[in-house]
Amino acid sequence: MSRPHTIAALDIGSGSIKMLLVSKKPEGADFEILGQKQEISSGVRRGVVIDVPKVTEIIFSLKEKMEGDFGKKINNIYVNIGGGHLFCIPSRGLVSVSRADQKISEEDVERVLQAARTISLSSHNKEVIEVFPRDFIVDGEGGIKEPTGMQGVRLETDVVALCGFSPYVKNLSQTVLNAGFQSNVLIPASLASSRAVLTPKERELGVCVLDIGAGTTSLAVFEEENLLHSAVFPIGSANITNDLAICLKTDIDTAERIKIEFGGCRTSSLKNEGKYKKEKKIKIEGEEPLIFSKKLLTDIIEARVSEIFDLALKELKKISRQKLLPAGIVLTGGGAKLPGIKNLAKKEFKLPSRIGTPNLFPDFQENSSLSTLCGLILEGAGAEEYPERVSGFWKELLIKLKKLFSVFIP
Repeated sequence: MSRPHTIAALDIGSGSIKMLLVSKKPEGADFEILGQKQEISSGVRRGVVIDVPKVTEIIFSLKEKMEGDFGKKINNIYVNIGGGHLFCIPSRGLVSVSRADQKISEEDVERVLQAARTISLSSHNKEVIEVFPRDFIVDGEGGIKEPTGMQGVRLETDVVALCGFSPYVKNLSQTVLNAGFQSNVLIPASLASSRAVLTPKERELGVCVLDIGAGTTSLAVFEEENLLHSAVFPIGSANITNDLAICLKTDIDTAERIKIEFGGCRTSSLKNEGKYKKEKKIKIEGEEPLIFSKKLLTDIIEARVSEIFDLALKELKKISRQKLLPAGIVLTGGGAKLPGIKNLAKKEFKLPSRIGTPNLFPDFQENSSLSTLCGLILEGAGAEEYPERVSGFWKELLIKLKKLFSVFIP
């Protein structure tokens, strides 16, 4: 009998840092949860590590606790990379087929992808991390997914180029290595959460995943199984808490309690608006109870959520997909827990909307805040060992990211 494969994942967020350890038998269908740990985040701002020693200390603490429970050392880990420094731009590559018999080889495909990486960026510290092909064009005929073996004279490709700020990438990788891990694979948070919450049919038809975290919101658009667009906004659910603290004149901790206990978006029509005018009261230790109306609370929350949706809509308009996503909007992340947010998304985007939770983790199916963590585990499971669970796009993505991000590891 094959030995179980142990996989570790680390989600470094602005609000919390989470670690998950699972076991997977090659012949089995499910993941066995070996341990899950979480600490309040510090030293991370809007998804970017700004204090390497502080974040290293938190990760090291999580690692020690997990290893203590597990009874073994954890050497390798899959980590999310996020932050507003990540961005996508379209690019195109063009090469002549090299073989005399005009058969397209794997080397030709590599050359055309390399040609598509040749992009002039605005800063020396920004670089192309990887390119994801939308399709290939052979002698002017487009829509080709796998050109190897075909005959042609000219090979082109349209790609999405994932770019980022090199110092931030190095900071993140160094932080994880300093915490005692021998190696790490960095995977964009939007792609990880998408991996956990989307179905193959949604990725084929056209879908937008909106992962609302504490400090950032990540967007990823898929169509015909390919990544079409990705973006990160420097705004998240923590901004809602900050707004509540300012408007209700209370501290951050109380504002967070109010958001969790009473917060939400409108779920009824204007005819039932009366219930939103009712006053709510929350006790504060050492102070007078705080009294506020549900309408004020809802107005504050909806204003910030609508701002996030407006930013997402602008990104969809850039790629002309604001009305052309049959599978609609999938909301995930901690911010997707707000009651009524799905209905507000339907109203704002005028598209089908649903809440996305991890598909293959029964223990976490009600918790959208663990989508990125579970997606990292699925990537770690590996295309070779679990082919039935990993599509062609994700196989190539994992291999490319392993190769690409290894250059940042000293």
